[in-house]
Amino acid sequence: MQDRLSDAAPLLLIEEVEPGVSLITLNRPQARNALSRELIAAVHREIERLGRDPKTAAIVIAANGRVFSSGHDLKEMIAHRSDADGGQAFFRETMQACSAMMQAIVACAKPVIAAVEGRATAAGCQLVATCDLAVASDAADFATPGVNIGLFCSTPMVALSRNVPRKRAMEMLLLGEALTAAEAVSYGLVNRVAVNGETRAEAIGMARKIAEKSKATVAIGKAAFYRQADMPLGDAYAFASEVMVQNMMKLDAAEGICAFIEKRAPDWKDA
Repeated sequence: MQDRLSDAAPLLLIEEVEPGVSLITLNRPQARNALSRELIAAVHREIERLGRDPKTAAIVIAANGRVFSSGHDLKEMIAHRSDADGGQAFFRETMQACSAMMQAIVACAKPVIAAVEGRATAAGCQLVATCDLAVASDAADFATPGVNIGLFCSTPMVALSRNVPRKRAMEMLLLGEALTAAEAVSYGLVNRVAVNGETRAEAIGMARKIAEKSKATVAIGKAAFYRQADMPLGDAYAFASEVMVQNMMKLDAAEGICAFIEKRAPDWKDA
């Protein structure tokens, strides 16, 4: 285990659990892994660092404790009510920082997988929705309950509405009720449900399969997926066709196709 932040009280624990697979563990269990400004910045830094790391093929985000993440650190935020502007500048900076961190996950060339044991609420649910893939414990649940305390989950709404059907998203946002892991799968919020205690292993297993692929090919595919998603159909096909052409020109496409024809394992160059 390698702590890259603080020897005394690390906010994140970082380790390479096996070749190509890096694990980021949120480590504020006493605060329900609330996304403080410091924790947001730490996650953002590690996502960008691992995205540049040539050894990393996939990233798993997990959490210590009984809660994956309860969302923004409301105690930290409310403490700024006494600021001269009533906390407005701090609230704005916090939302912008969190939004930038979420966008860094989407922009990361490496697939990011959430391993969720326990509860994921508000911005914690947003983090799950933002990750490329998600595995949930059968004891996990998910909610965007801000409406219950007078603070509509507007930024979690962005990731949520891009992952689940609109009426499902509005139900979560307007009622503030929790989804079970099974419901989260049926909504499309998570990919798989694992037995409680085995969620990280399941997520790492998915990451291991990704690590067996060409990093260059995966990076091309992830970037193209998000870029085409909001395009009109014709534009999306034109864009994706050009991506396929450029992908075909890569060394790994030539190697992979030859390996398939020759019935052998490919020797990826990640190029």
